[in-house]
Parts: sequence; structure tokens; C-alpha cells
Amino acid sequence: MLMFSALVAGSFSLGAQVANDIAPAALNAVRFWVAAAVIGLLVIFTTGFPLSAFRALWRYAVLGGLFGAYFVLMFEGLKTAPPVSAAAVFTLTPLLTAGFGWALLRQRMTPRMAVALVIGGLGALWVIFRADLAALRAFEVGRGEMIYFAGCICHALYTPMVRKLNRGEPVLIFAFGTLVGGGVLLTVFGWRDLIVTPWGGMPALVWITLGYVAVFASAATILLLQTATLRLPSAKVMAYTYLVPSWVILWEIAFGKGLPATVIFGGVVLTIIALGLLLRDEEKP
Repeated sequence: MLMFSALVAGSFSLGAQVANDIAPAALNAVRFWVAAAVIGLLVIFTTGFPLSAFRALWRYAVLGGLFGAYFVLMFEGLKTAPPVSAAAVFTLTPLLTAGFGWALLRQRMTPRMAVALVIGGLGALWVIFRADLAALRAFEVGRGEMIYFAGCICHALYTPMVRKLNRGEPVLIFAFGTLVGGGVLLTVFGWRDLIVTPWGGMPALVWITLGYVAVFASAATILLLQTATLRLPSAKVMAYTYLVPSWVILWEIAFGKGLPATVIFGGVVLTIIALGLLLRDEEKP
């Protein structure tokens, strides 16, 4: 999940630079098919496709639909929502996941996990609003934020659904099915956008971003997320998303945006404390 949060943060930094150059449905349909091809090759050269992998194909449509809906709604929301506001909405995902984890799997949070979630959320908000209380008070919920919040609900529901719908399939095969399911649904949903997009005239950065989000922010992250979900409580899995704002700082530095104000690192410290509490809880017998 540490790797997951770092790769997801990269997609925010790159995606913000091409958000207005390509339709969200077109971008995400292609990314799902490219990711499915990558995972499919891994399956062919490792486990292969046993007949059991084709049981109850509707499960892959459900998971792929939730995962694809999150990405489309994220890009749609970012058309009008400022990045800071959207990032604030994203910090609600772990708490939503905890609720779905209880409703679907009866997973209960220990007091330590609850404290860790609160500390992690405060740390993430500290980083997002750059320790500026005036910026936090000025946060207003608009249409873009509401669209993105709907996407975050899909993301939060996806995590416990992975464990609920998995019937013992290897992670690679389950991830492949999810990506194909999402690819089919996104292709149907975004067919018009796929047709009218001037693929030959896309800026180079769009192709770089597409390659990154397909291979690293889709194929890799879905493997990492499903592997973690089958081993950790849902709330604990999504708690690692609190690290995303801190990883974004590192990505922005790598893109030459410079160091943030020193006070922001107080939020980074809080997220690290939260993770420390979660890891200690995991080690308890």
C-alpha cells in the first residue's frame, strides 16, 4: 500500500497537466485496455487461465465498473473543482471504506485504528491546505466536488467488494478480469469520445501520461490494492491513501516545482504517526 499511494500520487501530478487535452472516458477506456493487456501477458507467462477463472463473470463487471467509475468521475470533477478541494474530498475515502467494510464484511475497527484514521486525516488536510486555516475555512462544496465525491464512494465500495467477490482466484487473474470488465463498460460508455478524440494530434505529454496511468497507476496499483485487500481490513488498506498528498509533494519537487513551506511537513509527520499506529495494530496477535 505504500507503493500504491506513491504511484497514485504520480497520476495526480501528471493528470493535472493533461486534464483539458482529452476526454476522461476516452483516456480511461484506453488505460484499462492497455493495463489489461499488461496483466494478461503476466497471466499467460505465470498461472495461465484455468477454467475456474471464468466463473461468475458478473463479478468482474461489478468491480471493473466501480473502479472505472471512480477514475471517470475524478477527471470529470476536476474540470470544475480546484485540486485542493478535490484532494480534501479524497481524504473522506478511508472513513467511507470503513463503513462499507463493516456493512459488507462486518469488519470492525479497533480503537487504535480509529485514532490512526483521525490522525491520518488531519495530517492529510494539513498538507492539502498547506497549514492555512483560512484556506480550510474557504473550502466550498461545488458541482465538481460533488461529482468527485460520488467517485470516492465508488472507490471506497470497491475495496471491500474485492474480498467479498473473490472466490480464491489468484490476484493476477482477478485483476485481469476486473480490468477487462472495466474496459468493456468504459468503451461502451465512452464510445463517442473514443471516436471523436484526435489521437494522432495528441501532445506528447498526453501519451506519456496515458502510458503511466495504464501501466503504473492501473495495472500495478490494481495488483497492489487487491493483494493488500485480501490480507488487511478494508479501512486499514485505504488509510494509506492519506499519504497521497505527501507523495504529491515529492512528485512536484521532481517536476521542478520546488520545496513547499516547512510548516507543511507537520502534516507529513502526522500521516507517518498514523501509519505507525496501523502497523503496530497489525502486529498484535
